[in-house]
Amino acid sequence: MTTLTALQAATADPSGGSLITRFADWAVHLMEVIGAPGAALAIALENLFPPLPSEVILPLAGFTASRGSFSLVEALLWTTIGSIVGAYALYWVGRALGRTRTRAIVGWLPLVDLEDVDKVEAWFDRNGAKAVFFGRMIPIFRSLISIPAGITKMNQGKFLGLTAAGSLIWNSIFVLAGYYLGENWHIVEAYADVFQKIVIVGVVLLLVLWIVLKIRKTRAKKNAAMQDADAAK
Repeated sequence: MTTLTALQAATADPSGGSLITRFADWAVHLMEVIGAPGAALAIALENLFPPLPSEVILPLAGFTASRGSFSLVEALLWTTIGSIVGAYALYWVGRALGRTRTRAIVGWLPLVDLEDVDKVEAWFDRNGAKAVFFGRMIPIFRSLISIPAGITKMNQGKFLGLTAAGSLIWNSIFVLAGYYLGENWHIVEAYADVFQKIVIVGVVLLLVLWIVLKIRKTRAKKNAAMQDADAAK
C-alpha cells in the first residue's frame, strides 16, 4: 500500500466527504507529490484561512514522515516554515490596515468606543511578545494574533522569532503525535477538537460578558447625562 493510499484510507469519510476531509485529501496528495514543502503550503493556507484545521494537517505530515516519504526533521522544519509564511502574510495585512484605518473601522461598530481601542493597543504594547508567542499555540488566535502585531508595527525580526518559536512547539506536538501514532494519527484530532471547542466557548462567554458590561456602562452614562440635564434646569 502506498503512502497516499494509506493516508486516503485513514481519512476516508463514509458520508461522502466534508470540507475538512476534502482538504485533508488534498493535503495528502500535495505531500505525496512534492514532499515536505507540500505540508508547508498546506499549513500556510491554514494560517490564512483559520477554519482549515492544522490539527488535521500536522498529524498527517507526521504520519507521512513515518512512512518514509520524507524525514521527521523535514516535517517539523517545513510545517514551521509554512506557519511563519502564513503568519507573516497576515502581519502585513495588519501593517496595511494600520492604526488610523483600524480606528475608523472600529468607530462604526456598535458598543465599541475608541477608548476601548486605546486600551487594547496599550495592552498589546505591554504584552505583545507574550501574545504572539503563546497565541501561536491557541486555536483561532494562532492566525488572528498576527494582525494586531502588524497594526502596532511590532519589530519584524521579533515577530518572526516569536512566531517561529511558538509555531515550532505547536507543530511538534501534532507532527510527533502523527509520527508515532501511525495510522491511528486521527486520535489526536479528537483531543484537539475538544480543546478548540473549549477555546470557542470561552471566547463566546467573554464576548457576552463584555457586551453586558458595555450595555450597562452605556445606560449608566445616559442616566448620568439625564440627571445632569435635569439638575441644570
